[in-house]
Amino acid sequence: MTPPRTKSSATEKTPLLADGGMQQSDASTLLTVRFGSPEEAWFGPDGGGSNTFGPTADTPVDSRRIIYCLHGDELTACEQGCSQEKIEELQRLYKDSHCHVSRAAGMNQAARRKLMIASALCLLFMVAEIIGGYLSNSIAIATDAAHLLADFASFMISLFSLWVASRPATARMSFGWHRAEVMGALISVLLIWVVTGVLVYMAIQRVIYQQFELNAVVMLITSGLGVLVNIVMGCTLHQHGHSHGGGSSHSHGGGSAHSHGAQNINVRAAFIHVLGDFLQSIGVFIAALVIYFKPMWILVDPICTFVFSIFVLATTLTILKDTLNVLMEGIPKGIDIEQLQAILEGIPGVLKVHNLRVWSLSMDKPALSAHIVIGPDVKPQGVLRQATLLVRERHDFYEMTLQIEEYHDQMQDCDQCQDTVGARRPVETV
Repeated sequence: MTPPRTKSSATEKTPLLADGGMQQSDASTLLTVRFGSPEEAWFGPDGGGSNTFGPTADTPVDSRRIIYCLHGDELTACEQGCSQEKIEELQRLYKDSHCHVSRAAGMNQAARRKLMIASALCLLFMVAEIIGGYLSNSIAIATDAAHLLADFASFMISLFSLWVASRPATARMSFGWHRAEVMGALISVLLIWVVTGVLVYMAIQRVIYQQFELNAVVMLITSGLGVLVNIVMGCTLHQHGHSHGGGSSHSHGGGSAHSHGAQNINVRAAFIHVLGDFLQSIGVFIAALVIYFKPMWILVDPICTFVFSIFVLATTLTILKDTLNVLMEGIPKGIDIEQLQAILEGIPGVLKVHNLRVWSLSMDKPALSAHIVIGPDVKPQGVLRQATLLVRERHDFYEMTLQIEEYHDQMQDCDQCQDTVGARRPVETV
């Protein structure tokens, strides 16, 4: 449904930008404030009588975004104080009413840079630990080196998945390659489980036979360096909890781009790997101190491997749970689907909402689709825009598809049209 063009009688004011500027070089996004009667403007979801807005095309070249003030006229302009702040709010609402959210490319670039730095550090110290483990004959240091090997492999998988995920959608891959990030994180978790299992087996062999000697001095030096290197890698991969640029499960009521908890899942997985290796390095360092002062306590070495192997496995459970939730298309954290349905069904003219689906393309890219049933005399474009605005005020969906349907009697007998959020009731049979 194309909005009508404005009449020439509307008074056009100075073009305004979203940041308050008075000039706009890009004609495709020119923002203009106009004053006129309701007949001259396209009605938004509020039905007129207040601020509303809509697109128009003054010329075939100039596709402009027009903001209308309906409580003024061409002589007195705005009679209700349509200030610059109010105009900027309308501009924000216009932007937020669009069905797609732009994602800054800088997020993946920052993740790639962090992973490359961590990979270089990991590779260098892994070689050092292999040498140190060989010289000291310590399985605990070998465990740490193998852990670093798993970390390095997971970093490479993550870098590859980030590259694949940046590829555009194709005719066969209509959603793009975003799930490659999730698959990369899952593979890295499974890899570290396998390596940890092998090292636990080696530790069991040492406990049983106890035929080994250790060089405590080399253990101390190597494990001490391990603690320092893991601190550097952890600082490199650490992500601040309050991020900017979208991707969270909710947004502020003001519609800003601030978001909480927007994390790249591969960087998060890498950070957890490094955290586990850091604690393991501390354990190896403590074990080296004990063996240095009490040489007869050599069993501390395999026991240390047992304890920290359990810890490493435990730290990966959260990542595994999150990746499986994405792959199984579960509801993302922080999104209340029942609240979403109540919001949509509360729009005037909406009779019911069915086939409401919320899932994630990746950890930071939630998506939504729903069928909205309206009455026969309700304008679908108005409902669509209001529904989009209401959802955008509460959540930052990467992709949102809302289908407007006019109610008809067949919906009463359609199973898909009867489904509700939550557990479905079984069909009763006589």
